[in-house]
Amino acid sequence: MVKQHKKMSWGEILKRFIFITIGAVLMAVALEIFLVPNAIIDGGITGISIVLSEVTAWKLGLFLFLLNLPFLFIGYKQIGKTFAISTLYGIAVLSVTTAFLHHVEPFTHEKILAVLFGGLVLGLGVGLVIRYGGALDGSEIVAILLSKKLRLSVGQIIMFINIFIFVTAGFVFGADSAMYSIFAYYIAAKVMDIVVEGLEESKSVTIISSEYEEISNAIMERLGRSTTLMYGKGGYSQEETQIIYCVVTRLEVAKLKTVVQEIDKNAFISIQNVADVLGGSMEKSSIH
Repeated sequence: MVKQHKKMSWGEILKRFIFITIGAVLMAVALEIFLVPNAIIDGGITGISIVLSEVTAWKLGLFLFLLNLPFLFIGYKQIGKTFAISTLYGIAVLSVTTAFLHHVEPFTHEKILAVLFGGLVLGLGVGLVIRYGGALDGSEIVAILLSKKLRLSVGQIIMFINIFIFVTAGFVFGADSAMYSIFAYYIAAKVMDIVVEGLEESKSVTIISSEYEEISNAIMERLGRSTTLMYGKGGYSQEETQIIYCVVTRLEVAKLKTVVQEIDKNAFISIQNVADVLGGSMEKSSIH
């Protein structure tokens, strides 16, 4: 029997909306205090809004709200009501804050500083909103839907969308501004990844070896990490074995490979990135 959806407590709701508010305000600061006054744009719907605001008499905040509205409906259908409400709130805060900050003097007119600090603050703001269950740009939702029909990855579709936006920006703001915008977008994307996924990147490791018991014990004793043994069977040899699975930090990967290869030089080791680790225990045991 499927369990009913557990409602969030008032404390969890308050925490979510506090951090979404902070994230939306930070994005507005990045846009109005650093990027837009220096003719630098962001990607996605935000970039389109900045271009339209430049070529018309309408305010940036109005375009940010209106252009994202259709994607709120799509997000509601595809992801759920909580996501749609969180996104609507975040976009509303973003739009209102950009309107308040529109006439505030920018912190710098030096484009390099605007790219660096604008990208940093933008990535921090967007990352916070995504981490707490919302979004500030509808282009990701479009990319998810198109990827199912075009057989392209979400990342590839977003890249194509942004190439079009940055080329358009080159005609409106000039080629230099378009190139600055690409670097600002890159910085923002990297900072956003750090905020969403965390500074301490984890790796999942799968090891196949006939010496699975010794390797498993060595990992627990020398790295202080717990392991899980899973049943496996060779497709060609039909031999039964145990597969070792564990999660380590990025800094522990080199030591883990050394530990495994000391025991079995022919061991198969597969290492993957892990976006987040929930449940269980990632605490290190004491090692000697």
